[in-house]
Amino acid sequence: MAKEITNYIWKDRKHHLWFPLSFTSYYIEDDRLMIKSGFLNTTLDETLLYRIIDIQFKQSLAGKIFGTGNVILKTKADASGEIILENIAKPLEVRKMLSKMVEESRDRRNIVGKEFYSMDHADFDGDGICDYEE
Repeated sequence: MAKEITNYIWKDRKHHLWFPLSFTSYYIEDDRLMIKSGFLNTTLDETLLYRIIDIQFKQSLAGKIFGTGNVILKTKADASGEIILENIAKPLEVRKMLSKMVEESRDRRNIVGKEFYSMDHADFDGDGICDYEE
């Protein structure tokens, strides 16, 4: 069986201090963020980049010392609505890269902001005009 060669745009693991010793890996390929976790039982979560609506960066004092931090992604259409890339190396660079890739993914798909607005309180009658008034 031939081994499949995949070109990752970015790849990292969840770090403990500065060591990437965990069974959680993160990578980006083909406009998708993938999170693979587990040792005996493996889970693979996939999120399309254009569905990311907000990117946040957090870094503790230990993270500053060891060069790791968290990138928190708010998403539309995922079950939890939040994805945390925990203790990754160079988190500020990853945040900037993700932000750029999200915009590029939206541009390629001709997606504008209105696809992401919540319409929980709106009442539509099919004419495309929001009938909700405050």
